[in-house]
Amino acid sequence: MSIISTVTVTVPATTANLGPGFDCIGAALTLYNHFHFSLLEEAETLKITATGKEAAKVKTDDSNLAYQAFVKLYEYLGQSPPSVAIEISLGVPLARGLGSSATAIAGGLVGANYLAGEPLTPVEVMQLAIAIEGHPDNVVPALFGGCRLAATKGEPPQPPLTKGGQGGCNWEICDIPWHSDIVPIVAIPDFELSTAEARKVLPTEYSKADAIFNAAHLGLLVRGLGTGNADWLRSAMQDKIHQPYRQSLIKGYSTVRFAAIAAGAYEMVISGAGPTLLALASADVATAVAAAMAQAWLQEGVTPEVRSLSLDTQGAKIST
Repeated sequence: MSIISTVTVTVPATTANLGPGFDCIGAALTLYNHFHFSLLEEAETLKITATGKEAAKVKTDDSNLAYQAFVKLYEYLGQSPPSVAIEISLGVPLARGLGSSATAIAGGLVGANYLAGEPLTPVEVMQLAIAIEGHPDNVVPALFGGCRLAATKGEPPQPPLTKGGQGGCNWEICDIPWHSDIVPIVAIPDFELSTAEARKVLPTEYSKADAIFNAAHLGLLVRGLGTGNADWLRSAMQDKIHQPYRQSLIKGYSTVRFAAIAAGAYEMVISGAGPTLLALASADVATAVAAAMAQAWLQEGVTPEVRSLSLDTQGAKIST
């Protein structure tokens, strides 16, 4: 077995929704997964290894999501995927609402694109990532970093199955300014919540009043993030589309939220589909907010890992 080419892709965790931005807004955080790809000369069987706290939960056969994304890019090019060994170093908790699946998709696509000679543009890679994930809120910031808003240009896009099958990009991606004083604080519990389970509790229809409420608060959120205006941020993170229905799935949600706000957080929301909880706070109270969230959840019988993070501004990075 001899290696003919290798690449490592480092992909940030993401937090999606930020309250009212359901399935359309997300931010990259300074927490990372690393995917190391080694092309093999011979037709070796697929080899996937994982290290990290939850490595035992990572699939090591062809159902591995990073490998599926890797294969998808070659299929898009009309090529057979090469034999590959993948080493995964985990830093992003699994099934916690921090975009672990998005890191795998981004890592697999970016790694495959590099090893194929970078035939696809970043926008084409993004379109494939959105098609695999099903929505843009996590994969877009995972690829590009920062805080990003994604919107379709018209009808929901149908991605091409092969390169050249459909021209243009059906997504508008807008970067959202993030004020330097806003600190994202994540409280990661010791239990999982699948995205599928979190989606089951959502209604199939919403009232016009709820739609207007979320549209207004998403606009306020964008302004609050860019300016750091405390009053705007306190109001902006309210939501009527997903959080009222998902709170019951997260033990101690109300207790932790009350503690975070009492310690000075602007507001606390569910990160992605949960169960991780995200508070935004100014830098001068971030440490106090983190401590209050940890203590509140411990009182509910949940052992969390609470971390004050920063906004990742680079997205998926390649090293060789």
